[in-house]
Amino acid sequence: MQLHSGLMLPILLAVALCLLLNVLTLHARQVAPLIEDDWARRPHRAAECNFGRQIRELGTTWFADLGPPFGVMYCIKCECMPVQKKKRIIAKVQCRNIKNECPQLTCDEPVLLPGRCCKSCPGDFSTDVVQDLPVQLTSEEEERNLKHFGTLLTGRTSQSVRSDDPNPTSVYNSAYNYLATGRFTFHRKNLYYSFYLSASTPRPRSIQFVDGSGSILEEQAIDPVGGAYQNVTGKLCGVWRRVPRDYRKLLREERLHVSFLWEPSAILTGQLSRYRALSTEQYSSLLEPTMGVDRSLMSGAGATAIVSASSVSAPSIHVSLVFNGLFLPNDVAEVPLVVQLEHQEKDYVVLREEMIVKKPSNELNFGEVRSALSGADLRLLTRGKLSISIMSRKDPQALHLAGAVGPRATCDMYQTLLLSETPSVASGLAWVYLDRIGALRYGVQLIGLEEESPLVTLVDEGGKRKTELDDLTPSLVGGFANGSLDRPGPRLLEPLFKGELSVVAASQAGSLLRGRLLERPVADARDTAAPVLLRRPNREPTHPGPAGLIWTAVDLDCSLHYELELAGFSSNSQEPRTFRLYLETMPRLAQGAPVARRLLEEFGGYSLEGSVTGLSPMELYRIDSGIGFLEVTEKQTGHVLKAPFKARVPFSCLPHYADNDVASVVAYNLQPSKSDFETGACFHETRFYEEGQQWTSNTDPCSMCHCFRGLAQCDTVPCPALSCTPGKQAKQSVAGHCCPICAAVANNTKSNAIKGCTLAGQHHLAGSSWHPYLPPSGFDTCAVCTCDNGEVRCDRKRCPRSLCNSIAHQMKRGEYVADVDDCCTTQCRRARRHHRNNHHPASRHTVTPRELS
Repeated sequence: MQLHSGLMLPILLAVALCLLLNVLTLHARQVAPLIEDDWARRPHRAAECNFGRQIRELGTTWFADLGPPFGVMYCIKCECMPVQKKKRIIAKVQCRNIKNECPQLTCDEPVLLPGRCCKSCPGDFSTDVVQDLPVQLTSEEEERNLKHFGTLLTGRTSQSVRSDDPNPTSVYNSAYNYLATGRFTFHRKNLYYSFYLSASTPRPRSIQFVDGSGSILEEQAIDPVGGAYQNVTGKLCGVWRRVPRDYRKLLREERLHVSFLWEPSAILTGQLSRYRALSTEQYSSLLEPTMGVDRSLMSGAGATAIVSASSVSAPSIHVSLVFNGLFLPNDVAEVPLVVQLEHQEKDYVVLREEMIVKKPSNELNFGEVRSALSGADLRLLTRGKLSISIMSRKDPQALHLAGAVGPRATCDMYQTLLLSETPSVASGLAWVYLDRIGALRYGVQLIGLEEESPLVTLVDEGGKRKTELDDLTPSLVGGFANGSLDRPGPRLLEPLFKGELSVVAASQAGSLLRGRLLERPVADARDTAAPVLLRRPNREPTHPGPAGLIWTAVDLDCSLHYELELAGFSSNSQEPRTFRLYLETMPRLAQGAPVARRLLEEFGGYSLEGSVTGLSPMELYRIDSGIGFLEVTEKQTGHVLKAPFKARVPFSCLPHYADNDVASVVAYNLQPSKSDFETGACFHETRFYEEGQQWTSNTDPCSMCHCFRGLAQCDTVPCPALSCTPGKQAKQSVAGHCCPICAAVANNTKSNAIKGCTLAGQHHLAGSSWHPYLPPSGFDTCAVCTCDNGEVRCDRKRCPRSLCNSIAHQMKRGEYVADVDDCCTTQCRRARRHHRNNHHPASRHTVTPRELS
């Protein structure tokens, strides 16, 4: 049949499309079912360059290092360049050859100096090209200049900063009445952000940092659930790591903006501004329109309060306010507003002050009030019993914002390592933070004091005399103390904020552990339930006794984040200490388990914040299952700190099992497939065995097992036939041995136990016989070994020549039927092959084991 050429192309396209659909269908059957929203799978792409496994900051230059055997190519200059891709700024590496840019020389014999691309004249030390610029460390001065930033996000502050945006958010923004306030802290090149959201504002899907033109500098997906700290405190916490130098300049100049996104038409934006009051902030408030206000005037309005208090000499309070939406259309200048601090549940006003706004703004306005407080009012403030409101003096019913005063919006906690002041094996850790209602949550872990019934207390060490403030002992069970202090007063909170509060664990036996609580920002790793205590495997008392505290977490991009602090190392060393952090995982916690060891980071100093990407799904499965260890080693002395740990891993990062496996939806409970385990070891019963190792089964002493290619195989022990002398009939097997032995041997078992034999780790009685165990084939029933005077002798079954000839004739005629003990068939074949290869007739009537080997 002939087809018209015009029909061929559509037919071929249809066939190709069908094949493509089949391939895609097969691929789809090999992946896990889609059970998560697409926000969890969006990768986070930081605006930085990766070159040669090193992270390069935007704007930095370096020479290409190609590794051995080439080394650094000083004529290849690379730069991490910002590239505009739609509305996003991404990083791209650009390298070029700079050899043609070398200057012309006037000397006759130029020389090439080490580390240079261009030759130079003798004595000319000027730099011919830009040299490699190392990553600059953040100075203390820069870090001080980049602290105390805040923002207010309302519909009125969300004027579009995108010049090319066809839909201005102030008109079409469905999040116009959402409300949030944020705090920002720059620490070690990382920008930590913290937010309070109003009760009517849902948790956003993502956060963006943008410049004045609307270009997206950084975007991060926000976990809709949040970690343990966020859920308890009601805050939204995160961090922008390794902020490039150019973006730090935008922050310093207050030209950086932050945006929350719920959907393309729902967005809030606010400017990061420096507020001096944030340096002493102790409490925060987010104010929103109250019931009964004029919604036409207060749409998109809100405020935030920065509150600090002091009990030194005369108690006092200072309130700084950032607000909008409290003005009538005819309010142009010198507008009076009323600020009121009152009890939330009772009709009791703590203070009422008036302030004047000289020139009202639709976006942001600022004001502050100061007032003296009584001691009772200060206690109400610390216990979260007060609310603050700001209203128009002209029409307080129509223009009114109010909100509860609670712990400050910054995501922070206080932690410490508890170290002994005398030689001891004991150590511990502690951490505290304020929850959403102002209660002080605490956690304490002690190791090495289980038998001494210690007392755990909070102590103020700020003055000349140490003062015990609270007792945590009632909540101490099994070395752990977890609980909350519901009514912390200024007496407890002020030393906490100043870094003068300590945790002390003391026992009547004389043991004493102490540590001072210090503030730390919370994001990623610290947004978990509890840290892990790293301690010495050696249990000998030492002073000082080193210990470590580490927080771990796995994010939506399957990266492992860790924040580590070390203490207790002696100060005798003149050289700076270098440490290494390792991750160890194994199939399961069992004796002999194969360990996968990964170096996470080498660092100096006593603290570390970092992350690692590229962990395999199986490594993440083991971390999620709690079968991993973290280890810190000191490079100079080899001292080790180690502890098991467990971290919650997002479902999308765990290994999935395909082809419509219903169990894949519960992969948390699945045992990984054997192909995912290390093939060099076998797990059997309760422990691991190395490749080629053989052993006796613990549950069945008459089974021998061996490890072959990662699989454990077991065989029942066969007993050889006994030929006892007359009167020495066979007796039942002796305890610990499976096969019966002759009576004479059984009677001499005790006296001859020392004269027994050991073969492949198995002990055999003197005079006993057995079939040898030859993995991976199993037992060789064609050979019998005996133990005679402490020596092992093995002999194979001998087959007469006449029997071999008979077997050969029967096999030729097709009449041979092998019996159960078919040793001679194999031996006869080997003997004939041996005869043909050596070209001489056999002169013996039996076949020896040597000929059969």
